[in-house]
Amino acid sequence: MHVTHGNRFPRARRWAGTALAVSALLGAAITTAGPASAAPRSAPKAPAPPADCSAAYKIEQTVDGGTTWRMCWHYNTYSGLILDKISYQPKGEAKPIPVLTSARLAQIHVPYDDGEAEFDDITGVEIGRFLQQLKTSECPGGTIKTVKVADRGNVPGLCVTTRARGHAYRLNNDASTSGNGKVYTAQGKDLLVYTVNKAAWYEYITEWRFSSDGTITSNVGATGSLSPYDFDGGDDRGWPIGKGDQAKAESHSHNVFWRLNFGLDGSPKAKVEQYDSKVTPPSGQGSPKTKTTRTPITKELMGDRKDMRWWRVVSTAGKNKDNHPRSYEIVPGASQKHAGRPYTKHDVYFTQYKKCEQYASNNIGCPNGYPKSVDQWVGGESLKHPITWVNIGFHHIARDEDQQPMPVHWQGFSLAPRDVTAMSPLTPSDLSGVNGRPRT
Repeated sequence: MHVTHGNRFPRARRWAGTALAVSALLGAAITTAGPASAAPRSAPKAPAPPADCSAAYKIEQTVDGGTTWRMCWHYNTYSGLILDKISYQPKGEAKPIPVLTSARLAQIHVPYDDGEAEFDDITGVEIGRFLQQLKTSECPGGTIKTVKVADRGNVPGLCVTTRARGHAYRLNNDASTSGNGKVYTAQGKDLLVYTVNKAAWYEYITEWRFSSDGTITSNVGATGSLSPYDFDGGDDRGWPIGKGDQAKAESHSHNVFWRLNFGLDGSPKAKVEQYDSKVTPPSGQGSPKTKTTRTPITKELMGDRKDMRWWRVVSTAGKNKDNHPRSYEIVPGASQKHAGRPYTKHDVYFTQYKKCEQYASNNIGCPNGYPKSVDQWVGGESLKHPITWVNIGFHHIARDEDQQPMPVHWQGFSLAPRDVTAMSPLTPSDLSGVNGRPRT
């Protein structure tokens, strides 16, 4: 938790002292970061990748099945790691398939249950400034890249490695219960890209995984330590930590936002679709029926999760070899939605691209008087170049096991390929002829 909260001192003032202390620990002279209500600031000049994505800013990795992922990266003192020009080239595709123009964190909003503190860890605390140096053991089998951080210089803090994920697929090619057919099976391996950023007592692991089947997964893991200044929660907003019930760690939420700028098939123009399935109970001795409907999302939207509802972003510039338009489905992970602010009340947002709309709350870089949060940008404009915002919440009620250090708790989402390739990119060669046909 944030060391800024405790003993009923004004928390903004306590944060100022803490920021300076953390700065000293990191050996850097850092401008003190204020709370979420701080005055707007212009985005700092941050190192950016060269236009040609030179070797220092390039990531390229081939994983199982011959799939190759390529991307550029750069870094700023707010979001930290930003991935650019992400493309996917599975076996059998003559050239890379562009997927995302950029992908990054857009906010970590942290309100405390007593209503006395509320933080925007991206644009208020500026966690990008507090990039942590990684040990070699934290990046097994990989490479730790050096990141230039404003006011601090070079920090070896970006891990690029691969990690096993278990079964990629398994098929016994015998429909009978005997299972005596040929077994097709393979183990999967992901490209893993991550950084660790400190927010006082908390440490955030920002992780991106790229799988051989075309799936992209992003998770934020919170670890570090419970704040020793926040053991004063009441029975209805805290949890006893340690002996007896004298110290009650105060509960709070982590509302994490991501900003995704799709560039499917090299074009920023895309369509957004929502799918809803409705189950009708059986009549008499029959079976239940399910009907799925597609709703084109032509204007900006604040979307809410619902059973059997999902969204996809659809290419307008390319199709797979079956002549189906390529798309990516948004697959949110487990979430505990926070109703305290308008921008945390919805699970996904689709907005028309505006250059200055970069952070989901406490946005910086727009002109004075411009709306500050993503919910205020949904104004009915037609979606020609949609920006996707994903909100995943976690209500952290502490437990004894959270000390010390605190085990990582994760929250995140995936982007699942839907018709990006005509068949699974991992299909064994002797099964390649079953496309669109039943097995015999």
